[in-house]
Amino acid sequence: MVLRKIRLLVLLGAALLQAIPAGAQLLPPSLNLRGQQPPATLQQPQGGAAAAGVDALLNRGDPTSTQRLGTATQAEGGATVIGPLGDPMRVPGPATAVFGATLFSRAPPSPTDTPNPNYVLGPGDRVSITIWGFVEGTVQSVIDPDGNVFIPQVGPIRLAGTRAGDIQRVVETEVRRVYAQQVQVYATVLSTGSLGVFVTGYVRLPGRHLGSASDSVIDYLARAGGVDPGRGSFRNIAIRRGGRDVARVDLYAFLLNGTLPQINLQQGDTIVVAAQGALVGADGSVRNNFLFEVAGRAMQGSELVRLAAPLPAATNAVVRGTRGGQPFARYVTVRELASVQLLDQDTVSFITDAPAPTVRVSVEGSRIGPSVLIAGRDTSLCTVLNYIEVDPRLANTRGVFLLRPGLAQAQQRTINEALDRLERQLFLAVSATTGVAQIRASEANLISTYIQRGRRIQPEGRLVVMDRGGRCADVRLQDGDTIVIPERVDTVLVGGEVRAPQAVVWQQNMRLSDYIQAAGGYAERGSSSSVMIRKASGRLILEANEAPEPGDEVVALPALDPKYFQIGSDLLNVIFQTALVYRTFD
Repeated sequence: MVLRKIRLLVLLGAALLQAIPAGAQLLPPSLNLRGQQPPATLQQPQGGAAAAGVDALLNRGDPTSTQRLGTATQAEGGATVIGPLGDPMRVPGPATAVFGATLFSRAPPSPTDTPNPNYVLGPGDRVSITIWGFVEGTVQSVIDPDGNVFIPQVGPIRLAGTRAGDIQRVVETEVRRVYAQQVQVYATVLSTGSLGVFVTGYVRLPGRHLGSASDSVIDYLARAGGVDPGRGSFRNIAIRRGGRDVARVDLYAFLLNGTLPQINLQQGDTIVVAAQGALVGADGSVRNNFLFEVAGRAMQGSELVRLAAPLPAATNAVVRGTRGGQPFARYVTVRELASVQLLDQDTVSFITDAPAPTVRVSVEGSRIGPSVLIAGRDTSLCTVLNYIEVDPRLANTRGVFLLRPGLAQAQQRTINEALDRLERQLFLAVSATTGVAQIRASEANLISTYIQRGRRIQPEGRLVVMDRGGRCADVRLQDGDTIVIPERVDTVLVGGEVRAPQAVVWQQNMRLSDYIQAAGGYAERGSSSSVMIRKASGRLILEANEAPEPGDEVVALPALDPKYFQIGSDLLNVIFQTALVYRTFD
C-alpha cells in the first residue's frame, strides 16, 4: 500500500512539474505568469542592428537580416492582420421586452400654449393681429365658430384651416386687398384652444385627458400612462369622432420612420387602444433584441429580419414555437427565413453557424511591434513568427513557447484527477489494527496538506514548441494562444532541494555541479541523481548530464527511498503487535 502511494505521489509530482510555471515552488502556491505584465515594447535598436522575424533568426541563422513571408496590414487597435478579419458576434439574452415599450417611460408632457408651425388653426384658437401705417390697430381675438376673425376697417378674415406658420402671409394678403400701400401687418398665434380627449382601451390610466389642439396622439397616450406593454397594441390604435373611426395609428411607423397620421384632434374625440396582437421574439446575434407585435395573425420572416436587424455574422436562425398544439422547431438560413410564416409566441434565435475564419493570437515578451496578430485558422506558428520583429541581441528566440488556455484547463483536470485518486486511496484503505489506523491517519493528514496545496496550483498551459536544436515546431495556432518570446538573460535559476535557492550568473566553463554548489549544495533530501533542467521554452531534461544554458532553471528534485517507508511501517507494526500480545496475557 505504501509503495502504491509513493508511485502515485511520484506520478503526481511529474504532472505538477509540467503544469506549474517556470521558477514556481509548490510551497507556497505557484504564480500564474499569464497574469504578469509583458515587458515594454522595444524600439528599433541603434548602431545598425536590424529587427528580424523570430523564425528567420531560428531557421536561417542570419540575425542581421529582416525576413518576411507575406504582407501584413494594420487593423483597429494596432493589431497586425494576416488574412481577412472575421465579423464580430454579439449574443444578447432572450427577448423579453416589447418593442416600443420605452416610448412612454418618461413623464407625460404638459400642455403648451405655443403651437408648432404645422398646426392647423381652428375655432377657439386665439390670435393677435397688429396693423400700423396708414391705419393703426391691434386685435386679439378668438377664431369664431365660422372660422373667422374680424378686423375693424378690414372686415372678417378666414383663418380656420390655416397653418400656424402661414398666418402672417394669409392676414397680410387679406389686408392688402383693402389697403394696397403704406400698411404693415404683424400676425401671430397666441394660444390654441384647450381640448378634452378621451383615451381608453388597453392603457394604464383610461379616462378624459386635457391638452391643446396642437398636441399629437402620442401626447394624449402619454397622459394616459401609455400603452400597456403586456396587454395593449402598439399597432392598432383608432381615433373615433362622432361614432366612427376617422384615423388609425401604427406606432411602429413612428418608432421606425418618425411618421404619424396628419390629424388634428377635436373636442370629444376618443383614442382607443386595441388588444395586443400576436408577438414574435428575436434574440441572438441581432441589433434589436425585442418582442415584435404582428400587424395581423402572422408575420413573414422577411418583416422580422427588417425589424430585428441581424448582425452581419448571423448566418442561420432557429425558429421555435407551437403548431397544432405540439412543439415546433425549424432550422433555416437567414435567407430561407424570409419565406417562413411566423405565428404568435414564436421565437427566432439568430446564430453564427460557421467557424470563425480567423484566430486572434497575442504576443508577449521581447518583441518590436504589435502585441496582437490576426491570422487565418490554418496558419502555423512558424509562419506567424515571421511577422514578429525582435531585436536579436535582446530576444531569446530559442526559448519561444505558447500559452494555450485549453491546455491549461486540461492540465488542471489531470492534476485534480490525480489528487482525487490519491485521496481515495488514503481514506478508503482498510487498517487491520487500531495502531495501523492511527499511523495511516497521521500519514493521511500530511498528504492531505500536500493535496490541498496542489489544488491551488493554476496551470499556465505552456506548450513546448522548440526542440533541442532551437527549431520551431510547425503547430497550428488556436484562437486565444499567446506567443511568449523570453528576453535574453545571463543567469541560471537554481532551486528545489538546495540549501540557498538563487539565480547564478552563467559562465562558459561552469558545469551542472558548479551551479548546485553555488546555491549552497544539496539539502538533506537532494541528490545528484535527481536533478532536472527546465529550458526557457519549457522543455524538461529529466536526466541532466549537460551544462545549463543562460535562462535555464536547474531543479534538484527530492530523493525518495521507498524502503525507508516500508521499514518504518514494519517496525511500527511489530511494536503494536507486541503491545497487543502483552495486553492479552495481563
